[in-house]
Amino acid sequence: MQGTQVLQPGFGMDREPRDASGESVLGHENNKDSRLLWMGSSDYLISVGFSQMREREVKLWDTRWFSRAMLTVALDTSPGGAIPLYDADTGLLVLAGKGENLLYCFEVAPAQLSLTQVTQCRTEGSTRGLAAVPRLALDVMACEVLRVLQLTDTALVPISYLVPRKSVQDFHEDLFPDCVGTLPATNAQAWWAGDSQQVRRVSLHPARRPTETFTSPVIVDTRLQTADTGPTSTDANTDTDQSEASDYSLPSSLASPGSATTSLSASTGPSSGFASSPSQKSLQNILGPSSRFRHAQGRVLHRDSHLTNLPGLSLTTPGECDGFCANQQRVALPLLSAGGQIAVLELSKPGRQPDAAVPTIQNGAAVADLSWDPFDPRRLAVAGEDAKIQLWRIPEGGLQGTLQEPEAVLRGHTEKIYSIRFHPTASDLLVSSSYDMTVRIWDLSAAQEALCLQGHTDQIFSLAWSPDGKKLATVSKDTRLRLYEPRRSTEPQQEGPGPEGARGARLVWVCSGDYLLVSGFDSRSERRILLYRAQALPDGPLSVLGLDVAPSTLLPFYDEDTSVVFLTGKGDTRVFLYEVTPEPPYFLECNSFASSEPHKGFVFLPKTVCEVREVEFARALRLGQSTLEPVAFHVPRIKKEYFQDDIYPMTRVWWEPALSGSTWLAGQDGKQRLVSLRPADMTPVSEAPKEAPARKFVPASVYLEEKSDEQKKEELLSAMVARMGNRDDPLPQDSFEGVDEDEWD
Repeated sequence: MQGTQVLQPGFGMDREPRDASGESVLGHENNKDSRLLWMGSSDYLISVGFSQMREREVKLWDTRWFSRAMLTVALDTSPGGAIPLYDADTGLLVLAGKGENLLYCFEVAPAQLSLTQVTQCRTEGSTRGLAAVPRLALDVMACEVLRVLQLTDTALVPISYLVPRKSVQDFHEDLFPDCVGTLPATNAQAWWAGDSQQVRRVSLHPARRPTETFTSPVIVDTRLQTADTGPTSTDANTDTDQSEASDYSLPSSLASPGSATTSLSASTGPSSGFASSPSQKSLQNILGPSSRFRHAQGRVLHRDSHLTNLPGLSLTTPGECDGFCANQQRVALPLLSAGGQIAVLELSKPGRQPDAAVPTIQNGAAVADLSWDPFDPRRLAVAGEDAKIQLWRIPEGGLQGTLQEPEAVLRGHTEKIYSIRFHPTASDLLVSSSYDMTVRIWDLSAAQEALCLQGHTDQIFSLAWSPDGKKLATVSKDTRLRLYEPRRSTEPQQEGPGPEGARGARLVWVCSGDYLLVSGFDSRSERRILLYRAQALPDGPLSVLGLDVAPSTLLPFYDEDTSVVFLTGKGDTRVFLYEVTPEPPYFLECNSFASSEPHKGFVFLPKTVCEVREVEFARALRLGQSTLEPVAFHVPRIKKEYFQDDIYPMTRVWWEPALSGSTWLAGQDGKQRLVSLRPADMTPVSEAPKEAPARKFVPASVYLEEKSDEQKKEELLSAMVARMGNRDDPLPQDSFEGVDEDEWD
């Protein structure tokens, strides 16, 4: 989640503060649930609410200049209200949305007018409530700077935020300043009389921490002989504290002394006041295996490759449609104009589009779905709300004028069409689903219907061909999954339970076609993904993973070469990445990609457009309000002069058909050939010479010299990344490339 920061004008150093007593100001423009809290004993306030565009936002206020917010940060478009927790000693703000399983941690710096995201933590259960544990209960010798308690439907889960330090034998004063004690500063009568004393602050050092007890003068405890004397304070037994401190385990950490506290690691699990910190081995056992793509990064490519000033786009395409479609040469975008107009733009001609009217395809009816032919980059299939499918042929070099006559028109459905998909291995084959609850397979060479599949009792949300093109799977509103072998029977071969929610669903084949991944909703509208064994649909899902609460259906894209699935929805700002495996835990989380504003569509391009020299393994087009931006996903590597053959196996030649549609309909099957993406001038990294690892000695002067906050922050980030990579399931480059910690970006 990347926030959009807006600095309000008028907050300069030349302004004089003034008393805000009695003032009122508009907090958040939307009247949905909002929260407000003080930033400790300072003059600053934090509010969390919704903008006029229904985006969750955080605002920073100065009560001395109360006419407007100092800083506004737009978070995301999730509908659940956010629960804020602020720790004044560390400046950390934790936000959790009700009904969601993500916790975000920010560092608040009002003096610099900044709100910086530090980390995010995914939990197993959805958040129903959130509370902070007092700082006196923190495990300071494990560098635990913050702990929150998450209330779920069935449990209370502690979540710890740790700052990794190389030395855990010493108490780190910079991480743990004195905190507020447990004794009141005054009584009620004195406060009413105007007494404003503050609660005394106490040390968090285990050996110097006092044991404070408070006896209320109203409720007398006969067990305490000092009840009549009011508050008392006695020093803790030093020997006992030192013995407790000696029981701490010493977790391995590569963070240098004096590192900043703005980068944290969040962990979930049992944690109490002076509990031992888990070792790296036990932490690995808790978390399980990790993905070799866990460090994957997504970035928007340079503006020179963007298409901007796009004409009025239709942003109301049905939920079963991706919103637009693209191939390696061009992109087709439905327009808002009447008559089902479609703009076709060449990806080889980026830049600002002319203000004048662009040439379009006149489809004649509103667009329900559209798709490029994988074996003919000039043929576009468009399904309309008039129950017809029209095939359009784009002239060589791109669309120069208005196109009004289709190459062919397919008629057969009696009601509006949901979605269309081309066959993955056979040419001239197209499948479609419709409100008439039928699935029809079309022979495009003859421009006629070849097969009609029955068996659905409600709206068909999504359909997908198996990678070998032999089977077809569907998911529908009746919460059922169906598997067909079209050439054997027009009735489903298998049926199984699908997602509980009836708001929408999508499916895709994964793991060489042996499994089905379905995205949908549960009965409480939480978005989730489900994994099924394709040969055992009646047994139900093997694994179910809840993601978040949002209104749009997650659109999955699966990269068969890396087994990574990308998931995002229309109107989202985040793209989830998971590596899918056929063994438990089935879903291995990778770094997600976040954009600054919601996207209207997110479509992936063929693998052949990826820049292998930059270790790019997927590329997508992100559709904004009037822009189209390429987004590249890559794995950070340093030895890019070698071809990373662990990332790029032999890939399927998807652009060449294995057989014709008529041959497939006659009962034959074909298999597409494989090809390597390795450039001729690159050596595979598996064949690279191994270098003898050289031990690095850092002189003591490095740690003694004064470092700026930025230098400390960079050192801590580098150390954390190195620690994350040093796990029991090493990445391929860790095992045979001779890569050390400095290799990661």
